[in-house]
Amino acid sequence: MRRAALALTLLSTPVAADCVRDADPCEIATGTYRIALPDNADIPVPAILFLHGFGGTGNGTLGMTATVEAITARGYAMIAPDGTEMDGRGGRRWSFLSARPADRDEPAFLADVVTDAASRHGIDPDRVLLAGFSAGGFMVTYLACAAPEAFPAYAPISGGFWRPHPDECAGPVKLLQTHGFRDSTVPLEGRPLRGGDFVQGDIFEGLSIWRDANGCAWDDPDAYSQSGQFDRRRWDCVEGSALEFALFPGGHRVPEGWADMAIDWFEAVTAD
Repeated sequence: MRRAALALTLLSTPVAADCVRDADPCEIATGTYRIALPDNADIPVPAILFLHGFGGTGNGTLGMTATVEAITARGYAMIAPDGTEMDGRGGRRWSFLSARPADRDEPAFLADVVTDAASRHGIDPDRVLLAGFSAGGFMVTYLACAAPEAFPAYAPISGGFWRPHPDECAGPVKLLQTHGFRDSTVPLEGRPLRGGDFVQGDIFEGLSIWRDANGCAWDDPDAYSQSGQFDRRRWDCVEGSALEFALFPGGHRVPEGWADMAIDWFEAVTAD
């Protein structure tokens, strides 16, 4: 009913064309974001809310031309929010580590972005995949752990937990984890930063935490598959959960083919 009511409202409302790359961002009380919309989109529009890496910006996210074009070609919008400004240096960051004071209530900000994008751009708030790269992937991971119900599904790339790993996560959750085999910035095993003051976590240990949250009976995957360059593992666990790991041979980047893989997965795990 919520989706149908929203569609009726938006059919009579022109979709805004502002807040695009290199234009002024959309401003809300808690921050800013930009957006790339598909051509001739059906209203309401599904979307990927994509969080940039450390020192990045929403404008930079929309500069990932191949990824943006792949997303909009599927009829999805790409929403690119901005993290908070870093003192004394350019770029922005996300607040997800409990070891440092939060610059902002990030879950509330992201919820505000979706609400504003729904009213301003015709986005369907019930069909938003939360994804992110590197530090954005870490942010996605921690939000999925604390509040799996906040978004229909989650897709971190090159990001996971930091040490100490959380003892547990709320669940069930629908999550697609993507990582490069040769990633040396966020290695699969993690690494220390700032002389060991911060230590990235182990991606495989993170998958174990997700299996616990999803009530998986066993650690070994239920299915193996390959699509393009991605070697994939899937766990079929309790109702309402979905867990998959996609490993690709490259390094620290958003890999070619990720957008189509992620959208295919998102549509499959959120099908009514």
